[in-house]
Amino acid sequence: MRKNIVAGNWKMNNDLSQTESLLADLKNQTKTSNAEVLVAPTFTNLYHAYEALRTTDIEVAAQNMHFAENGAYTGEISASMLKSIGVTTVILGHSERREYFNETDELLAKKVDAALVNDMTVIFCFGEELTDRKSGNQENIVDGQIKNGLFHLPATAFKNIILAYEPVWAIGTGETASPEQAQDMHAFIRKTLANKYGNDLADSVSILYGGSCKPGNAQEIFSKPDVDGGLIGGAALKAEDFFAIVNAF
Repeated sequence: MRKNIVAGNWKMNNDLSQTESLLADLKNQTKTSNAEVLVAPTFTNLYHAYEALRTTDIEVAAQNMHFAENGAYTGEISASMLKSIGVTTVILGHSERREYFNETDELLAKKVDAALVNDMTVIFCFGEELTDRKSGNQENIVDGQIKNGLFHLPATAFKNIILAYEPVWAIGTGETASPEQAQDMHAFIRKTLANKYGNDLADSVSILYGGSCKPGNAQEIFSKPDVDGGLIGGAALKAEDFFAIVNAF
């Protein structure tokens, strides 16, 4: 049985006092769905968030990590460092990391390996740009990102993998991805997994939707058979909106 998951990616937002306020608001919300809930604050606030939420069922995730265990990588954070403060889930391959920091499929494969060696859970992101969608090349792009980043792994590794599809063309562009478009791509992703690892594994992996999911459209998106939750950006910065999405299941 696949898990329903809603993960809030706070990106580069919220200083310590703002983080404290949002964490308090999150703790005051009521969850009525069976979805697992994660939030990913900035590195500087990860431990504070972990301590604040450790008595709740909200998990804290990191937004990124380095592939090396240690060394001369100024400004970077390793998997073991994250685990030392209680963080065992990491987002890798986010579209902003790919675009602004030139993260390649090959680099991300190394990061995935490092996370799995440390027994962490990976939320692995991928998705096509507007030019890809308009040219009808979206499936080729997504297929390549998944295969290059993950298909070197044994089937057993996927117990620690969550997939997150980001239609980059529908995030802050004025373009809108319909629930049907989300379902079509999620079904394609599941078929891609099945072709490599078999139907049982493909049916066991949660696939999140990361394309401007909001309280107003979450229920319709989550009702699609291959959509197992959301990777939430802006709406995750307001506790009431975030839990409206969580409770959309």
